[in-house]
Amino acid sequence: MAARKKSTKVAAKVKQPSFIFVVGGVMSGVGKGVASSSIAQILQARGLKVTALKIDPYINVDAGTMNPTEHGEVFVLKDGLETDQDMGNYERFLNTDLPSDNYMTTGSVYLSVIRKERNLEYDGKNVQVVPDIPLEVIRRIKRAAKLADADVVLTEIGGTIGEYENILFLEAVRMLQSEMPERVAVVMVSYLPVPGSIGEMKTKPTQHAARTLGSAGVTADIIIARSPIGVDSKRKEKIAKFCNVHKENVISAPDVDSIYDIPLNFEKDHLSDRLCAMLNLPCNQRPDLTAWKRFVRSSKQVKKPVKIAVVGKYFNSGEFVLSDVYISILEAIKYSSYALGVKPEITYLSAQDFEDGAELKRLRQFDGILVPGGFGKTGIAGKLRVIEYARKNKIPYFGICYGMQLAVLEYAKNVLELSDASTEEIDPTAAQLVIGVMPEQRAKIAKKDMGGTMRLGQCPARLQKGTIARHAYKADEVLERHRHRYEVNPEFIESLTAAGMVFSGVSPDGRLMEVMELPSQTHPFFVGTQFHPELQARPLAPHPLFTAFIKAAKQRGTK
Repeated sequence: MAARKKSTKVAAKVKQPSFIFVVGGVMSGVGKGVASSSIAQILQARGLKVTALKIDPYINVDAGTMNPTEHGEVFVLKDGLETDQDMGNYERFLNTDLPSDNYMTTGSVYLSVIRKERNLEYDGKNVQVVPDIPLEVIRRIKRAAKLADADVVLTEIGGTIGEYENILFLEAVRMLQSEMPERVAVVMVSYLPVPGSIGEMKTKPTQHAARTLGSAGVTADIIIARSPIGVDSKRKEKIAKFCNVHKENVISAPDVDSIYDIPLNFEKDHLSDRLCAMLNLPCNQRPDLTAWKRFVRSSKQVKKPVKIAVVGKYFNSGEFVLSDVYISILEAIKYSSYALGVKPEITYLSAQDFEDGAELKRLRQFDGILVPGGFGKTGIAGKLRVIEYARKNKIPYFGICYGMQLAVLEYAKNVLELSDASTEEIDPTAAQLVIGVMPEQRAKIAKKDMGGTMRLGQCPARLQKGTIARHAYKADEVLERHRHRYEVNPEFIESLTAAGMVFSGVSPDGRLMEVMELPSQTHPFFVGTQFHPELQARPLAPHPLFTAFIKAAKQRGTK
């Protein structure tokens, strides 16, 4: 028998990604999301391929059924998953689309493990909370790393250290750190209060957070010290001594005017250098933040105001105003405003305040009005009055999702004079349902199959030449993200069109109305979209429809 010939091929080196976990100490809302986004951005700026994940400690399988006034905006990914708003921050800072593999909840992890158990994928073994839940978390993180072919995988763990809800995720970090200690780093974002009655920055809450994290078998490698003011050398020394980190790994993160300053502030403390050295990353270049710095500089140099009213229903949360419900819209307004050299002055208005019509004259002061998406009956009468006022007084109007549907409904009521016109979402018994449920959604509603079943994710739309939308996009077809169950009823399209409304964007089969507008000859800007353009607006790439809206508002402001 002839001897087997030796192969001369050299096995390709398998890429070994590094993993960074971001956890929060002391309190919620400490800024883990923007800290994670900023870390991802500065590492990307060093030539590394970075992907970012979010773990939400909720039993909900996805974010679609969460209360927006408690949880904030639902951000829809390109492939249709409804996620936490931090996924939007990641996409905006990294200027990329992220897949559904990059988001998980406690509910989705447990559901996956239970399905595997039912399918005998555990070969008859006992399935336990530990280690099987943390192992599933690790499997998902590694899968996301592989799909992205990433050098660095950054994972934010929701909640606050010490809560029962995220202890299993910390166990996953401990297990992964034990498996590959040289390729795992933990960043703790903590808060250092400066009580007014004391006048001194206190480190004790952060010390307690570090000790609690240690009780889970995890030690912070870097501590990002959030505070109203910069952290001085003495406090850094104290944190280093009692939290078991090197002094240079305590990063000062004072309050800033804009979240987009954060990556630049991190680099002042050489955060990317620390991470590159800690994980032995191939950071062969200095961070190229030229475009980012230009964006930040332009946002600070603009002086001329453009006054935009956002009329919604989810702003009020007790005694406080919760703008996070519409965070992508607010950021999209900013990006387009800065690109056009104007400073956005955004006012949040509750739709309920306009229901009796007495407050409508307040709208005269604004250069543009935007009605965002939403669900249910609350505030609808007020929104319809606002839309009518914007249409009749030629104030630039931008309606998104429900904001488009209500613009069509207002036109049917007041221009077509259909007194009984309504939307099936508000009054399914109305004689003239101008807005109806999508056929494929009707059975789901009847069965109360409501979670993750709307028309979701990226869909194409064809644009009509000679329209505002076509001029803004400069393209015949676009891809935009959706989240809705209802549509313009095809039975009313002919009469609406005859009365002057233009459906400038439609689905490729011509069945679904995706963009509505009034001709520029009759109104400076009156546009509605069934999709959510704000989900694809980026700091370095403003969305064309928002830019067209702000341009019209800017022109009104100069009159």
